[in-house]
Amino acid sequence: MVSRTARRGRNAALLTIPVSPMPFHQPVMNLITCDADLEEGMAALRALQPHWAGIIDKVGLPPLRRRPGGFAGLAAIIVSQQLSVASARAVWARVESVLTPLTPERILAASDEDMRLSGLSRPKQRTLRAVAAALVEGSLRFEALEAATPEAVHEHMTAVSGIGPWTADIYLLFCLGHRDGFAAGDLAIQEAARQAFGLPARPKAAELAALAEAWRPWRGVAARLLWAYYAALKKREGINA
Repeated sequence: MVSRTARRGRNAALLTIPVSPMPFHQPVMNLITCDADLEEGMAALRALQPHWAGIIDKVGLPPLRRRPGGFAGLAAIIVSQQLSVASARAVWARVESVLTPLTPERILAASDEDMRLSGLSRPKQRTLRAVAAALVEGSLRFEALEAATPEAVHEHMTAVSGIGPWTADIYLLFCLGHRDGFAAGDLAIQEAARQAFGLPARPKAAELAALAEAWRPWRGVAARLLWAYYAALKKREGINA
C-alpha cells in the first residue's frame, strides 16, 4: 500500500498519507467462530478473575453475533450507528434498494440525489464515500485485516475519514470475529462494567480499555458477556435493550 485516507476529515476532498505495512500473525487461532470458542473464553475469564463467575452465571452463553464482513458488512455498521434497531433496518433496506449493487464503485458513482433517497445522513454519506475511495485506491484492504493484530486493524480502519474507534471495534469483533477485539467506547459495555464490577462511576473509554488489559486474549468474549449483562439489566428494568 502506498497511501491511506486521512482520518477525521469531514470534507468531500480526501487526503492521503503514507501507509506502513501491517503486522501479521496466524489468524485462525485468534477467531471466535462458534459457541465452543465462547465457552473456552468464558472458562479462561472465570479462571482469570473471580468476578467473571457471577457475570457468567447470570447471563450464560452470550450470543455469537457474527456477521458478514467486507464492504457490505462495514457499510451496515456505519448505517446502524446511533440508530435504534428498527430505524437501522429501515435505512438499510433503503440503502440496499437505492444503491444496488452495493459496491465501492456504485457508491462512488452515486449522485447526491441517490444518497438523499437512501436515507443516509450527510456524515454517513461522506463516510461511505471515503471507505469506497479507500478500497478502490487500495489503501484499505479487507483481506489484510483478517490476518492483522487488533491494534493494527484499529489503526488501519480509523485512518479512513469518518471511521471512528467504535466502528472499527465492531467490525473487529463481529465481522472479523477476533477473540481479542474490544469496544471500550461502547456505552452499554461501560455501564455493564460499572454495575458488574461495582465501579463508582461509568468508566471512560480509556479507563475501561486499561481495565480490559487483564482480560487478554479473550476481550472479545468479555465484550459479549458485558453486552449480555447489560441486556439482562435492561430487561430487569423493563427496558428493551
